[in-house]
Amino acid sequence: MDIIKREKLEVPGGHKKVLMHSCCAPCSGEAMEAMVASEIEFTVFFYNPNIHPRREYDIRKNENIEFAKKMNIPFIDADYDTTNWFDRVQGMEMEPERGQRCTVCFDMRFERTALYAKEHGFHVITSSLGISRWKNMNQINRSGERAAKRYEGMIYWTYNWRKGGGSLRMYEISKRENFYQQEYCGCAYSLRDTNLHRLSKGKERIEIGEKFYGAV
Repeated sequence: MDIIKREKLEVPGGHKKVLMHSCCAPCSGEAMEAMVASEIEFTVFFYNPNIHPRREYDIRKNENIEFAKKMNIPFIDADYDTTNWFDRVQGMEMEPERGQRCTVCFDMRFERTALYAKEHGFHVITSSLGISRWKNMNQINRSGERAAKRYEGMIYWTYNWRKGGGSLRMYEISKRENFYQQEYCGCAYSLRDTNLHRLSKGKERIEIGEKFYGAV
């Protein structure tokens, strides 16, 4: 049961289907349920070579796959080309969260999303990344729009998945589905910085694969 009733969504440009880049099940759950409720045809595209280490990547991806199966939504599992990601962010290892490294990371992931969309007949792309309060939505939208502009007629849908109770439903869905509770953004450098912060506060390092939203 929704805590707040969702608005009826309309795909921009009068198009009928959407390719949605997903970073994980907790972030994409609300976007997926909202599009299903609005009877929008969409496909989930999972391309996140930034996620480190491999165990963390597999947990996030496999959980997203299972949720898509449960909802009968097509799921595209793209390559885990971490070497290309590390090459792309070389020299930005000490950038802060939401800094230039994150912009380059978003650009890389959305460029691949837009390419797949172009090759498979999608005219609209979007992403679940912006629903997280830890992300800069304007930074994400600018990267998405840059990627879409590579192809004539392609649109990046800048819908704010947080609004109208979206952020609250994101957590309710995560608890309901017992999703994995990630404790850092995803990349090796965010893991490093998060652990340094935790240690400075007298806390233990992150234990990958241990924390879930539905746990008591």
